[in-house]
Order: sequence, then C-alpha cells, then structure tokens
Amino acid sequence: MSQLSIVYVWDADYPWDVRTEKVCLALTAAGHRVTIVARNRKWQPEREQLAEGRVHRMPAWKLAGPALDGALGFPAFFSPRWSRLIWNAVRESGADLIIVRDLPLCPTAIKAARKFGIPVALDMAENYPALMRDRKLGSRNATIDFFARNPRLTERVERYCVDRVDWTFTVVEESSVRLVAEGANPQKMSVVSNTPPRARAANSAQKSVAPGSCTVAYLGLLEVARGIGELIDALGILRAEHGGAFRAIVIGGGRDADLFTARARAAGLLDTTIAFLGLLPHDDALAALSAADIGVIPHHATELWNSTIPNKLFDYMAAGLPVISSDTIPCARIIRETQCGVIFHSGDARSMADAIARASAPSELSRMSAAGRSAVRERYNWEHDTATLLRSIQTFAARK
Repeated sequence: MSQLSIVYVWDADYPWDVRTEKVCLALTAAGHRVTIVARNRKWQPEREQLAEGRVHRMPAWKLAGPALDGALGFPAFFSPRWSRLIWNAVRESGADLIIVRDLPLCPTAIKAARKFGIPVALDMAENYPALMRDRKLGSRNATIDFFARNPRLTERVERYCVDRVDWTFTVVEESSVRLVAEGANPQKMSVVSNTPPRARAANSAQKSVAPGSCTVAYLGLLEVARGIGELIDALGILRAEHGGAFRAIVIGGGRDADLFTARARAAGLLDTTIAFLGLLPHDDALAALSAADIGVIPHHATELWNSTIPNKLFDYMAAGLPVISSDTIPCARIIRETQCGVIFHSGDARSMADAIARASAPSELSRMSAAGRSAVRERYNWEHDTATLLRSIQTFAARK
C-alpha cells in the first residue's frame, strides 16, 4: 500500500486513549503519516509530534477562561469550532482520508471529507444509543444530557453516519450484526477489536492460587450498569461462606464511584474485603492485574453490553486471569469458545459468587489461565487486528 496521510479525529484531550494510540501507532508503523485531531481542555501546545502521529489540538481560547473555553469545545457535530479544527487539520496535512472515532463528531468528519473529496471511516468503539440509555440508569443526568446524550437523537445520528461513511470499524462481531440488521452494508465494515499485543500473553505468568487465598480484580469504569453493586454483594456472600478467603481490588473511577464505596462500607467490606484503588495509569493498572488471581466482568446484559466488548476481557486473558463474566452475548461467546472462564447470570450476585468460587479451585484456575493466554497468543491479539485494519484501509481508500 502506498503511503497515505491520515487524519484521526478523537473527541477528547490527547494523550491519552488506548485505542487511539494503538490504531495510530499501527498506521504509523505501516508507513502512513498520521495527524491526531484532539480537544485541548488542558491548554497544551497546538502541535506536538508523538510516536503515533502529530497531534493537532484545538486552539485554546484563553481569554474566555478554562470553564467557558471547555464548554465551547464540547464535541458536538454542529460545533463550528470543531468543523474549523478538522478542516484545518485536513488542509494542513494534505489528508488522503479521515478516520473519526465514535459518533459525536462523525457528521462533522463526513462534511469535511465531502468538502475535500476524500473518504471517511467511522471507528465505532461503542453502541452509542445504547450507551446513552445505560447512562440514565443512575438517574444523575444533567440538563445538557437531554440534548447532547439523548438516545433518540443519537439513533438518528448513527443511522445518518453509517449510511454515509465509506467504512465502519466495529470492535466485535455482534456490533456488526446489529448494524447490518438496521440496514448497513456488510461490504463496508470490518471488526478491529481492542486486543492486546501477543507479547503480553507470552510474557505473563501461568496463574496458580494458594488454597484459602484468592484475589478478584475489576478493571474499568464504575457505573451502575457495569454491575459493581452486584460484585460487592457477591463478595459479601463469599465472605459469609468462606471467611477471608476472597478479596477484591477495584481499579478505575467513574460517576458512581461514591455510591459503590458507600455500599461496600455499609456492608462492612470496605478495605478489609474490597479495596478501591481508583484511577491508575494504564501500565500501573495492568501491573495491578498481574497480582490478582481472577478477573471479573459483572456488566448488566443490556443492549449496550450485548453489542460491544470490554477491553478488560482481553486484558484479563493476556494476564492469565480466569474470566468471570455475566452472560452478555459477546463475552459469553468468547469465553465459551476459548474455555477461559465461567459465565454467571447477569445481575445475580449469588450466581456470580458461585462462579468465582468455582474458578478459584486450583485445577480450574490453572486450566482457564492457560486457555486465556493461549487464545491471546493465537487469535485475540493486536497483530491480528492490525492486519484487518490495514487491509480495510487499503480497500476503502482505493475506492476513491
């Protein structure tokens, strides 16, 4: 493939985002020139050269002050500020194509692509309409959410975008199936998952557990729909039935973090059985996983989690952690296929506790640990997904 100039539109500050970095590093390693368009709430330099590409940040409106400047930089498809930023990046880089990450700025990227006569791809990491519905479960929505995060409006934007982009990248097969069922062209779509590099599984240790001592890890956002409340309840059941044999570390932050801390405290589990480690840098979070014995994905089986895949599934597998997951369709499919974990009934703390206890048996834990690492080495790795990414770009770039 000839060298291309590619603009990758990311709707937040950069660095850092794991998928943005992986995709852009893969494109750069393949010989392409990458420009990362990003927000600039931290008032960083407008241009910065990184290994994964040249960052083209939104100019700061310092006279407006941080709060107003941040509000006016909100990633909305109707924002003239974002339109100007993307157009300038395309013009300055001599872009051959645009890849826009997720839905909020996709209409803006489509408009820019049409103006400059270049193709545009949507990198769809989320089922955005379903994500907006899940966000309402906690009932802590601001007035702006009605306009900026309205599920019905988001559905219309998604349909508009998928019909008009030249290619759509999804992160799991179930996401592609959903879009095709809604009328999308399967010939303009491919799956590029958020998998880890093969070397991470090759370098991780085979897991074993001492009888009477098992650490369960959760890595990710702390939100009601992600099932952290049921995880806390499951740890309470395990403590009542097995004493201090089980403990948990929760790595991450989120809008419902205080709710879960209070719930664990009220149950008498805070710090003794469950430790909330907060947000950690990516490498530190992965290091914390290596000290655990089991990884858990307690997400509710909502429309969102039945059509997307959490990064943590592959992170756990690469670290050699048996995966305890609710019966969301993509996770359950991969875990059953690879035999790397145990499935429990979504929203059922008793079922989760039983699954954790089963996976903690030394023979089961060792078998599942080996199965997960093997699956990452052989199939669920970034090298495999990079090949799909590059083939897809070659396909849709050649159509123009």
